[in-house]
Amino acid sequence: MSMDELNREQKRQLRKMGALDEKGQPTRGPRQAPAAKTSEDRVGPVQYVNEVRDEMRKVAWPKWPEVKRMSIIVLVTVVLYTAYVGGLDSLFGLLSGWLYQNN
Repeated sequence: MSMDELNREQKRQLRKMGALDEKGQPTRGPRQAPAAKTSEDRVGPVQYVNEVRDEMRKVAWPKWPEVKRMSIIVLVTVVLYTAYVGGLDSLFGLLSGWLYQNN
């Protein structure tokens, strides 16, 4: 993609990221190696559980009526698809049995 094909918003975003200079020309620099992970980046089990608990409090949990309704929809769908596949399996089994019996 050439620079002429970019719109103003795309150029503005590229400038903000540092990929374009003020004149709109691409900036090329040496690629930086990713930082090596150190043991300081890791957290202990207690801090991990606390962070998980904090994140789980932010989750929008569904109410019981919604859980019931969606569970019923899933169960009905599973039963219908199971019956459909089972019916096709029986039909093809009968057809293949009929074909092999006649030969």
